[in-house]
Amino acid sequence: MSHSFAAERVHVRAPGKLNVFFAVGAVQEDGYHDVASAYQAVSLYEDVWAEHSADFTIAISGTVDISGVPADDRNLAVRAARLVAQRIGHTGGVHLEIVKHVPVAGGMGGGSADAAAALVACDALWGADLGSAELHRLAVRLGADVPFALMGGTAVGVGRGDQLSPALAKGRFDWVIVPSDGGLSTPEVYAHLDVLRADPDISRAGQAPAVDPGVLQALRAGDPAALAARTKNDLQAAALSLRPDLRTALELGDASGALAGIVSGSGPTLAFLAGSAESALELQVTLSAAGFEALHVHGPVPGARVMGV
Repeated sequence: MSHSFAAERVHVRAPGKLNVFFAVGAVQEDGYHDVASAYQAVSLYEDVWAEHSADFTIAISGTVDISGVPADDRNLAVRAARLVAQRIGHTGGVHLEIVKHVPVAGGMGGGSADAAAALVACDALWGADLGSAELHRLAVRLGADVPFALMGGTAVGVGRGDQLSPALAKGRFDWVIVPSDGGLSTPEVYAHLDVLRADPDISRAGQAPAVDPGVLQALRAGDPAALAARTKNDLQAAALSLRPDLRTALELGDASGALAGIVSGSGPTLAFLAGSAESALELQVTLSAAGFEALHVHGPVPGARVMGV
């Protein structure tokens, strides 16, 4: 199928995410877990440029360690580009240039943001005009966090996390992010959670996890203190068991004015909720002075969007 190309080069930006609430159900027969999450897109972004090419190629750089990021067809962004091409019958390829700022294997969905950006970029580059509903359907095929990176804002995700419903969030929430050297494997963290839950002294998860209504009320009210009282991550115990060194930063953040400190997703990135932008800045300075990398971000922010052509 031939298309009249809409542009020669397209730049798309997609956000990383935080799970401000993450409940994990019992392991299912297929080895996966049902989850219930409140996602918030935050102002730490992945940038993707797409331009015409005879084949599917990728170049990766960034301000984070990219040594573990595949630069071939294993990369989720390349898979996303191929899905769009297959969907519209495009017979050429695309060259993707990715500049990463979200920690790799850090529980903030950086790879999923790359994939979402690639979907939007290829749709615009090739003049496909697939529409948001069709792009969402393609995103679901790529992984649980890709649809949210496409949507952005604040949302509730259930099932595998990809059944999304937008959630109203008033105002701005300020976070301090502390990345960590060395990622954590998401499957390994889930498997370790199952091991911990096999202990009879630890309560088992219910079959149908749900987001605490108090989390949604706090988001609607724009109340960081109320959100801090309700935030939780069922994967945190497993992540800290695998990486006990993370406790030092968590304890320092809690002692230095953070309203709450949590492991982001499957970790090892830590996220501290602050009461205001000023409080976040003070916390960032304290953590930095203690030798930790600390980044001040805010949410919610939009999902993957075209920045320029």
